[in-house]
Order: sequence, then structure tokens, then C-alpha cells
Amino acid sequence: MNTKYIVAIGAFVAILSGCASAPAPVATPAPAPAPVAKSDSDPFTTPGYAVVRTFFATDRNLTGKTKPDEMFGIARSNLTYGACDVSIPRDHRMGELESPSIWRLELREYPAKHIVLLSTAISSKDKFFSDVAARVRASPRSSAFLFVHGYNVTFADAARRTAQISYDLGFDGAPVFYSWPSQGTTPAYTVDEQNIEWAQANLRGFLEDFFTRSDAQSVYLIAHSMGNRALTRALASLLTDKPALRNRLKEVILAAPDIDADVFKRDIAPALTATGRPVTLYASSEDLALIASKKVHGYPRAGDSGQGLVVVAGIETIDATTTDTSLLGHSYFAETRSVLSDMFYLIRNDQRADQRFGLHGIDTQAGRYWEFMR
Repeated sequence: MNTKYIVAIGAFVAILSGCASAPAPVATPAPAPAPVAKSDSDPFTTPGYAVVRTFFATDRNLTGKTKPDEMFGIARSNLTYGACDVSIPRDHRMGELESPSIWRLELREYPAKHIVLLSTAISSKDKFFSDVAARVRASPRSSAFLFVHGYNVTFADAARRTAQISYDLGFDGAPVFYSWPSQGTTPAYTVDEQNIEWAQANLRGFLEDFFTRSDAQSVYLIAHSMGNRALTRALASLLTDKPALRNRLKEVILAAPDIDADVFKRDIAPALTATGRPVTLYASSEDLALIASKKVHGYPRAGDSGQGLVVVAGIETIDATTTDTSLLGHSYFAETRSVLSDMFYLIRNDQRADQRFGLHGIDTQAGRYWEFMR
């Protein structure tokens, strides 16, 4: 057995930490020119960095602390709304989540060097949706995206990642994230599994408000890893009960879903495809976090493109195995130029897989899937 896979199985706890937002590796070359970031953050407001405003809803508890990255904890609570300002360094490299490095003798965060959560402001529900709607109306296509993070992610991690994705995609609408009470620690995988299940009902309620109160005519939903469990089920439930909302949904992006592959194909995929809206699933056979999850649960995950790759009519599966060079290979959707560029054309131009540069189709008995050209 390959040493890498022995590590994946024998060191499950260490491997699953790949959902956390550690510093990204140097990005691999993109299959197409990298998008130019154009958003509210584009004009640099200071000499060294831009500021990206992201909006959030969270069912984490308030800690009573005032530091932006310590305001929300790891316990369950009612929904809280607000906005975060996050710095993007002028010399930011696409796909990197720049953080202090002990190897560079960096002991604190600097906005001109790192992606830093600068501020977190809480607002009422009404003001939150008023602010989001204002941002949406200012965008050319009245667009917004909602990001649901995965396992081992703190509130600050989620804010930073959302800002980085928005900036790297050149997204000109409202970037929003939903932060459920992940414990933000490596050993707490089973606790996170309980909390993502608990958060599903809250997320469904928020999704309904998001569709009806944000004024967004082009809604993009992005989930990573364990976050897919709540998003897929909440969305399927919502659109079954409120089918008129589906007209605003432009795309669902499922990145490395940590969901039982058989359950996904039997229960979740039919519900998603029944909405008639486009769904893209990114998977990889080099995703060590999902390999470890398979070992723990006993069954393959929907985001694993090894044996049993999920290929379902109505869902475009993209095999991203060749794009990632990181140790764990789990956050490729936000860390590699290839996937970010693919998402750029998917979101900016509404292009399907057969229209996007750098992908080629592979036909199987189950249907066609796509992989990045080597």
C-alpha cells in the first residue's frame, strides 16, 4: 500500500485536519488565464492591502469577547447576523490563504502580508438583509454567493476563506457565509458530525430568507466537505416546499463532499436534480481527508473520485485529482488555480463543463464525467 494511504488510515485525526484553513501551498498552473479580481475590494484602500466585506449568519454562541476572531465560540445558539472586513494583501497569490509563518519568523498577523479578519460587526436580521440587498443591487447581475464551510473550521477561518474565494473569483456580488458550530479542533470530528446535523434546520430557514430577502436574482451556493451534508439536504427540502425559489438559483457547487457516496446517489442527488438547477461536484482520489473518512465510516465518500466515482445524470462531476499538490489534498477547490479558474468561468459566464477550458469528458456506463487536462 502506498505510504501516503497508510498515513491516511493510520493517522486519521491528523489527516482530517485538512478541512481547516492552514496556509495554502503554491498554486498549480491554471488551465486558463487567472481571473482579474474586480469587486468592492479592487481599489486598494491602503498602500498594502485591500479590504473585502463579507456577510455572515451563524448559529454559534456569542462569547462576550470583543476581538473579531474571538466573538463566536463553538457552542450551539440561535442565529446571529453581521458582516466581517477581511484584508487581502496587495501581493496575494491566487489560491493562498496567507497566514503568519514561524519559518518566516512571523509571530503576528499583518494585513499587508496576510489575510486577516479585521473586524466583525453584529447587526439585526433586518439590517443584515438590507445591507446584503444593497450590495446585491450594486452588482451587474444582482448576484450573491453563500459558502458553507466544513469540519475543523473556526468562525474566523470561515470569514477569511470566504473573502479569499470572493477575491480570487473576482466576484462582484454579495459574498455570504454560514458558520455552523464546528469545534475548530482536529479530534472533534464526531462532535462536528452532530453539529452539522443539528444546524441543518437553521440553515434551511436561513436559505429561505436568503432567497426571498437578499434581492439576489443569481444565487450561487458553495459547500465544502462536511458542510455539504447540511446544504444539500436543506436546499432539497426548501425547493421541494417552495419550488418558485429555484428560478433564482444559478448553481450549486459541492466541493469534496464528505457524504456517504451511496446515500448521495440514492437520496440526495435525485432531490437536487429534481430542482432542474445546475449542480457541479468536485472530487479527487488524492483527498486524504476523505480517504480517512471512508476508513472510519466504512464506505466511500461522494467527494472521492477513486473506485465508485459519483456520476449521476443532472450533476456535472469534475475529477480534480491532477490539480492538487498539498499534503492532504482536501481544500483544492479554494487553493488551486485550476479549480478556482474553472469556478470563475462557471460562475462569471455560466458555462457548463463542455464549454470550459481545460476539461475533457470521459464516458462511462454511468454517464459522462470531466477531468482536468494534465
